[in-house]
Amino acid sequence: MEYETITYEERERIGTITLNRPDKRNALSLELLEELSHCVQSAGKEKNVKVLIVKGAGAAFSAGHDMQQILGEELDDIRHLFDTCAELMLLMHKIPQPVIAQVHGIATAAGCQLVAACDLAVAGESSLFATPGVKIGLFCTTPMVPLSRAVGRKKALEMLLTGKFLPAREAMAHGLINMVVPDGKLEEETMGLAREIAQYSLVTIGIGKQTFYRQIEMSDAGAYHYAKEVISANAVMPDAVEGMSAFFEKRDPVWE
Repeated sequence: MEYETITYEERERIGTITLNRPDKRNALSLELLEELSHCVQSAGKEKNVKVLIVKGAGAAFSAGHDMQQILGEELDDIRHLFDTCAELMLLMHKIPQPVIAQVHGIATAAGCQLVAACDLAVAGESSLFATPGVKIGLFCTTPMVPLSRAVGRKKALEMLLTGKFLPAREAMAHGLINMVVPDGKLEEETMGLAREIAQYSLVTIGIGKQTFYRQIEMSDAGAYHYAKEVISANAVMPDAVEGMSAFFEKRDPVWE
């Protein structure tokens, strides 16, 4: 599929998706959300892609939804826009590959939601995060979902109720992002993290990612019951057998 609002490239078993509406600060239009969903789903089926990176073209990561597709539109059309966005966020959790947000400039409203929904996030030191919908009478209830799961309750509510920008280092301190790096080294550091993950078995990575998201909503007892079943089944899979054999034989593993 040829994309109009994003670009996609693969290098070193790492897929990079670039939000490509720089003149609109990569506002998440319906078309962009649909193309991003298609790209994530397609890449998720590729065995030669082990990690995905999502970044923005131009001066910002993403300023959030395209307000021109909300103001004055019919309720069903607005609901379809938010349905498409929510489905994308869930899809990123379902695919086996970890999704890393590479953030520069601003990530606001649904742009901040996208960062929070990614499995990992690396940000340039000058980047800023906000959920400012309250300022225009449109509370960020959908960004609230991944935000409240990524940061503590009080910080999430502070961001949602004030709309104030959160600097990168503070965002890291509260768990919204993993790393803050010099702006000039953002791509290098993000690729470094992606390469570190991409050296491992995609089957194993996928098992770990899926198990993480399922167990985190369970009770401790339920999570242990589920996790022990997963690790037991994992232990007899070819890549686990190969990895353990390679460890004892003091050689590098060769994954399926």
